[in-house]
Amino acid sequence: MRKATKTVAMWFGVSAGIAGLEHGYFEILQGNTKPEGLMIASMGLPCVPEEIWNACEPAMTIIPNFMFTGFLAVITGLLVLIWSALFLQRKCGGLILILLSVMLLLFGGGLFPPLIGIVGGVAGTKINKPVSREQTGTMLRIGTALWPWPLVIFMSWIIGQWPVGYFFNDFMQTAMYFGLFLIFITLPLSVYTAYAYDVQIALKGK
Repeated sequence: MRKATKTVAMWFGVSAGIAGLEHGYFEILQGNTKPEGLMIASMGLPCVPEEIWNACEPAMTIIPNFMFTGFLAVITGLLVLIWSALFLQRKCGGLILILLSVMLLLFGGGLFPPLIGIVGGVAGTKINKPVSREQTGTMLRIGTALWPWPLVIFMSWIIGQWPVGYFFNDFMQTAMYFGLFLIFITLPLSVYTAYAYDVQIALKGK
């Protein structure tokens, strides 16, 4: 088993599931009302997307009802969370996480959380794949040296942005492009450094 890859896939899935739960909670609060279109803001009034750092949690839904959308987002987010934490290493575990993440996208679970879950699912498909012990090179050594810091940075940002945004909304509004850049960099880098570390462990076991 690729233990570092499993760690990355699990934490990506867990964070996606928690975010899906959070989106669903705010959608339920909007009650039995109809969205204006496919794209929605998970947080309703008094939240104004232009005035808050998280843009009122943008999402999409194929269900024309906020309350039903919220319930589905909560259920799907909970499934993503449980599957990632307990069953991801099983056969087809990564594929099932990808499927659940797509459902999370369609049922109001946000835009970025499903993307994170899909990346976690892709990594999850490699958990039980054998590692080639013939692979060496400078890039693998660099990746091994960086592990697990890209994952630590990713999780720190995902968690830390909320208290910072609560107390320093204006600062977070100006820093969001940096935050998006950080997410898009650390997502693939976490997967690669985990893979490099797993290769190193395999080589030590030669």
